[in-house]
Amino acid sequence: MALLPDHLHLLMKLPDDDHDFSVRLRWIKSNFTSSYLAAGGSEQPRSDSRVDHGNRGVWQRRFYEHLCRDEFDVGRHVEYVHFNPVKHGLASCPHGWRASSFHRWVAMSDYPRDWCCGCDEPNHARPDFSWAPTEME
Repeated sequence: MALLPDHLHLLMKLPDDDHDFSVRLRWIKSNFTSSYLAAGGSEQPRSDSRVDHGNRGVWQRRFYEHLCRDEFDVGRHVEYVHFNPVKHGLASCPHGWRASSFHRWVAMSDYPRDWCCGCDEPNHARPDFSWAPTEME
């Protein structure tokens, strides 16, 4: 997972008999929003429609789902998620973004700490995510 200022990237495995991403994401967004606002977090102005539907100004309304078909697909999506803060200019390296599961993956030895690191070389090679659909932006 990577939590960014205006969106969240998340990979999750649902139970075999459950394919309802919407219910899970609604729960995650709702609980996060309550805790975030209670801790003094701010939200964007809400439209009349958002107010009418009880939606806060924290999250995008929509989400995009993708069913990973194999381990290769899982791996490339994990890399996409972990590199996303760098892609959006929020960090120079995946290890520079605190709100990411990248650090846990490093601790589990699934990544070296300097994976895609740009600390010493700002113009380092970036992973090729040309496969990613534009809605994943």
